[in-house]
Amino acid sequence: MRECIIETQDLVHTYPTGVTALKGVNLKIYKNDKISIVGQNGSGKTTIVRHFNGLLKPTSGRVLLFGEDTTKQKIGQMARKVGYVFQNPNHQIFCTTVRDELEAAPKNFGFSEEETKKAVDEVVELMNIQSVLNTHPLTLDYTTKKIVSIASVLAYKPDVLILDEPTGGLDEPGRVMLTKIIDMMIENGHTIIMISHDMDYVAENSDRIIVMCQGEVVDDGSPEKIFLNAEVLRKAQIEPPQITQLDLYLENGYPKEAILSVSDFIKKYKNI
Repeated sequence: MRECIIETQDLVHTYPTGVTALKGVNLKIYKNDKISIVGQNGSGKTTIVRHFNGLLKPTSGRVLLFGEDTTKQKIGQMARKVGYVFQNPNHQIFCTTVRDELEAAPKNFGFSEEETKKAVDEVVELMNIQSVLNTHPLTLDYTTKKIVSIASVLAYKPDVLILDEPTGGLDEPGRVMLTKIIDMMIENGHTIIMISHDMDYVAENSDRIIVMCQGEVVDDGSPEKIFLNAEVLRKAQIEPPQITQLDLYLENGYPKEAILSVSDFIKKYKNI
């Protein structure tokens, strides 16, 4: 039986402005899930994930993190379990060197000097950022800043990693590295939650997609299921990946299964 590690129960969140961003959301996230949460701006994506580590508190309803109500946990406790990589790395970086940035969280969470060094050495090797360790992170190009912001969270190995628009501003090598990181985390038993408008990336790097619209979950399932559900996509104002759209056109909108990658498309049509 799969272990449920995050659960929302009738979750409502109303901001001080009076805007209700979440309208009674019920959702379960399981250990080792590789999830993308999709939807238009204002659909509630960022609002819901910020409840998972205590950045936001419910207006009503409950959020359970590893079975315990988040309102009864300290933010530091939850941050150790749920790492959050912000969409804009400039909102996350605060140290004067990359090395200090990578060491900050492990030290804050009580890692020993030896444990901190080992953790930092591992992410530096993984993400190939040896050459910038003594550089001020805010002077780096956008892709490298994004990689550093991800590395600073990976350094303490949270059980759950939330990535907010991780492909935004990344070049192709950066996207390849991101995929490598996601796959590595999943292989090691962690849980990935990605918020994204990049449907091409979502299709190839998710096992489960949660579709949100106007503060509600309107669909939840595999990429193959989601990207063939025209009614839900229309409601949420989401377009399938480009390669899926091409396949839909060639099949007159009625394919037997969703094509989600170029390699799948080639396999399907190479003999036609």
